[in-house]
Amino acid sequence: MSKSLQAIRGMNDILPEQTPVWRYFEGTVSRLLDNYGYKQIRMPIVEFTELFKRSIGEVTDIVEKEMYTFEDRNGDSLTLRPEGTAACVRAVLEYGITGGGQVQKLWYIGPMFRHERPQKGRYRQFHQIGLEVFNLDGPDIDAELIVLTWRLWGELGIRDAVKLELNSLGTSESRGRYREALVEYLSAHHDKLDEDSQRRLKTNPLRVLDTKNADTQAVLVDAPKMADYLDDESRAHFEGLKARLDAVGIPYVLNPKLVRGLDYYSKTVFEWVTDKLGAQGTVCAGGRYDGLVEQMGGKPTPGVGFAMGIERLVLLLETLEQIPEEISRQVDVYLCAFGEEAELAGLALAERVRDQLPNLRLQVNAGAGSFKSQFKKADKSGALYALILGDDEMAQQVVGFKPLRGQGEQQSIAWDALAAHLATCVVQG
Repeated sequence: MSKSLQAIRGMNDILPEQTPVWRYFEGTVSRLLDNYGYKQIRMPIVEFTELFKRSIGEVTDIVEKEMYTFEDRNGDSLTLRPEGTAACVRAVLEYGITGGGQVQKLWYIGPMFRHERPQKGRYRQFHQIGLEVFNLDGPDIDAELIVLTWRLWGELGIRDAVKLELNSLGTSESRGRYREALVEYLSAHHDKLDEDSQRRLKTNPLRVLDTKNADTQAVLVDAPKMADYLDDESRAHFEGLKARLDAVGIPYVLNPKLVRGLDYYSKTVFEWVTDKLGAQGTVCAGGRYDGLVEQMGGKPTPGVGFAMGIERLVLLLETLEQIPEEISRQVDVYLCAFGEEAELAGLALAERVRDQLPNLRLQVNAGAGSFKSQFKKADKSGALYALILGDDEMAQQVVGFKPLRGQGEQQSIAWDALAAHLATCVVQG
């Protein structure tokens, strides 16, 4: 017998009972971004491999270990996108929409792909919402990105469960000076570093700061601090960001070891973290990348952005029980019709109601069935009310109206008064 078909490990189906929460989260985010003046962009999920090598950095874990890369029929090396910033930069360069200093405030949503060890909150196909802003170089736009996420956490009811961590990586020049000092210090303690940190010391030494190894963390206690190597411009930028967060009243923690896992960051970096999801604590992260557009062949263009993981934020909503009750209900009203004539009348009546109440979730029974079976389906749908059309109702041109959740007697409503009655009852319900 052939092996049964199943999804690839770490690439999960999102089933019908799960999608309402996703739609609630995505809808909340998209409305918020509309209100802040961001425009959506949609990029392909496959790009030339060279794009990610040039942007993310060839000695990063993502490029070295995690990318899904393959050769197509033309012999081109292609990669499923592991993150969204590089693809977004490629798009704005290709179409010239940041030329002449044009400010672009963009957002995107979709799947990303990394070959990691699957675990709760970390998957090989995962979904992100990302924001990218081009041609604004001040701390005001950095602050706006953080402020809008703070507002989002408030709308979702999870503010008390997340914490903001901040750092500044300075310019490439100041970061280069810090890198030299850090390498000199770590080299003197080489034997005390874990194996992965010893490897990173030669390839990407700033990533050693991000280690989870306790012994290496002990070595880092007396390591040089990035703040001591910041240039005046970066220091002023960082102070401006903190002043704006203070003005809005957003609490934050300075984390000198926060470096992010991608080579293109400069100046501001930040993460929103939680202790409610175990090891997978980062739910949103980003920062400034002023040199990336030029690195990818464009003119010098300031850039800043972030990405949030949808799986982790949905999991956080579920863990904290912050999902509105009505989200799980997919049907407001269920119409039961008995007999051919009633089915025809019910179909027409349902469409007239939908014309008058376009936001009403009205499901018409399909597949006929007895009174008992149709009511069983109505109850299973989660509807608040059932509508009944049988011989008696047809003769009187009324519809039976029966509450399915809570108290209330069945009553008869004239066809031409049904929409108005539903508008009142469903809103009140």
